[in-house]
Amino acid sequence: MRVVISIGGSVLAPDLDARRVEGHASVVETLARDGCEIGAVVGGGGVARDYIGAARDLGANEVQLDQIGIDVTRINARLLIAALGSQVDPKVAHDYEDAGDAIRRGDISVMGGVMPGQTTDAVAAALAEYVDADLLVYATSVDGVFSADPNTDPDATKFEEMTADELVDVIGDIEMNAGSSAPVDLLAAKLIERAKMRTIVLDGTDPDRITPAVLRGEHTGTDIIPEGGDEPTYWAP
Repeated sequence: MRVVISIGGSVLAPDLDARRVEGHASVVETLARDGCEIGAVVGGGGVARDYIGAARDLGANEVQLDQIGIDVTRINARLLIAALGSQVDPKVAHDYEDAGDAIRRGDISVMGGVMPGQTTDAVAAALAEYVDADLLVYATSVDGVFSADPNTDPDATKFEEMTADELVDVIGDIEMNAGSSAPVDLLAAKLIERAKMRTIVLDGTDPDRITPAVLRGEHTGTDIIPEGGDEPTYWAP
């Protein structure tokens, strides 16, 4: 089973806590030992936002700001690589070809951002499509996809299951509301729709939630099952 796991920067490293990074690395190693081929994409989180905010105040343009964000995601990726064992590719993959080559030869591949204008949400979806992954997992700070931003709307309801088409519609509505935050961005949702990619969005602040989700489909987040896609596949060792 080939799996791409997107780990938000605010989930992996809300602060510099080695034990938190080790917890996520342990989950990745467990899945690899159970026979999964793993690609991990790491976000920038609050650190990236801090750097981008400072650079914006200094007059940096949007492409330069994106490049700073990419640099931070790659530093976070290096943190995860440092916590992983000998099975990980020691280099941060800078493009899909490098990541795909590593995954296909049996290494765990870790990457951050790739290019300006593209979030790590979209990078994870594109990598999953590139390597023909069986499953894409978003480990975020919220437990699934909601009808609205649960941080600002007390009436927001969570979807236990939805199609990729529905995901695009919901994320599009959320992103139209200024200041709202979606668990994945619209480009990622459209890539999931295009690739007919089986996807799980879950609360990854406790990394131990990821293992049963991947191996047995057990989680409290949201299952995204594209119309016309394959039936759910689990490793179940």
